[in-house]
Amino acid sequence: MDELTTYSAGELARGYREKKFSAVEVTEAYLKKIDKENSALNIYLEAFSDAVASAKKADELFQTSPESTHPLTGVPIATKDNILIKGKTASAASKILENHTATYDATVVERLKGANAVFLGRTNMDEFAMGSSTENSAFGPTKHPIDPTRSPGGSSGGSAASVAAHLAPIALGTDTGGSVRQPASICGVYGFKPTYGGISRYGLVAMGSSLDQLGVLARKVDDIETVFDTVRGLDKNDSTTLPARPAPNTHKRIGVPRSFVKDAQPDAVAEFERALNTMASQGYDIVDIDLPTAPHALAAYYIIMPAEVSTNLARYDGMRYGLHVEGESLLQDYTLSRTKGFGAETRRRVVLGTHVLSSGYADAYYKRAIALRAALVKEFDAVFENVSFVATPTAPGPAFKLGEKLDPLSLYLEDIFTVSANLTGDPALSVPYGTVEKDGVLLPVGIQFMSPKNSEKALFAIARDLMNENKN
Repeated sequence: MDELTTYSAGELARGYREKKFSAVEVTEAYLKKIDKENSALNIYLEAFSDAVASAKKADELFQTSPESTHPLTGVPIATKDNILIKGKTASAASKILENHTATYDATVVERLKGANAVFLGRTNMDEFAMGSSTENSAFGPTKHPIDPTRSPGGSSGGSAASVAAHLAPIALGTDTGGSVRQPASICGVYGFKPTYGGISRYGLVAMGSSLDQLGVLARKVDDIETVFDTVRGLDKNDSTTLPARPAPNTHKRIGVPRSFVKDAQPDAVAEFERALNTMASQGYDIVDIDLPTAPHALAAYYIIMPAEVSTNLARYDGMRYGLHVEGESLLQDYTLSRTKGFGAETRRRVVLGTHVLSSGYADAYYKRAIALRAALVKEFDAVFENVSFVATPTAPGPAFKLGEKLDPLSLYLEDIFTVSANLTGDPALSVPYGTVEKDGVLLPVGIQFMSPKNSEKALFAIARDLMNENKN
């Protein structure tokens, strides 16, 4: 049965069509493995008891009308705990929403249900997606599948770890500043963030609305592409969504901002250069580029994002839904509910965001960050006139020890290579290429490719070239 949990989504789809195994058998294999291994890793906050019923429905489709099945029919999928599934808890790993039940499906969930995918359960995360280690969850940290003393990254650490540990073939996450790509790199799986507006945000628990995007994690790039093709496109419930109009890839040229890349750890840089050599052998031109604004993107991000956090989280006041703590006055109700309901990192970002938006400080901080963001967009647009891709390491290094980055600033630096794609709205993909040794353990590292808006297909193609994977 364990063999069934090693297959990619594409391999599962072929197995179903060829009647080698059933969706029920695959789902039960995953649930059994989750039951056996999850207590040690804390990857899932909940495995769904109705997953087998969904799998039975998929098997019936294969029996009665196989021509109507979808490539994701019967394929198990894990979902980050900030993606709404009707009738399921959606806590965003926070005490303030610990008992909140979703009353509707997120658009991505609705479209995957239309494909008759099977939802396995909800995965752990940093509270409200605020963090890069999954240590900020109100329900305890997730542990790295290779070395449980280390972090799987974050904030989609549970989703990344579920795929790496073979507790799901595909997982959904959200990416506000790298929260899909950074844990994907650390766990050794693919992690994808589309063009801003490429996938609907309707039904995601909002963190930073101009930055948030739903992302996908998998062990094969084909699986990422299949999910993207299934859930992408316009949504009447999200005015920021874009029509599915793929942009062409004009040339095989990769730009490398070497003065920026040097900020990664030396062994991660060595693996990055090895990946570039592989791309050169595949016929790609590797050229040096300048991105003078990119090193400052992290500072701008940590002003813009908390500002949007403070606005989005204002709704959690203990009055309408979520945790309510009774005080002696209305103001004390608010104070006690939010103090008890929010963890330390969430409170830190709400306070910071309120500060940078306040009178006398908005001009000094927020407006300057917005101006830098606009400059960054122009900078990347100009670069993409001459190259098809910008390559960097995904993260500064491999998985770090749990508790190693208690200083918030050191943890924020984990996002140094990933935040630019969120600020510019360009698509990006982390490819699991390479390992480095730490304390006698081989740990994964990834390479990140960014490309112009709507050119996701080019990202999938370059990943196949690097990893020598043929398209199914």
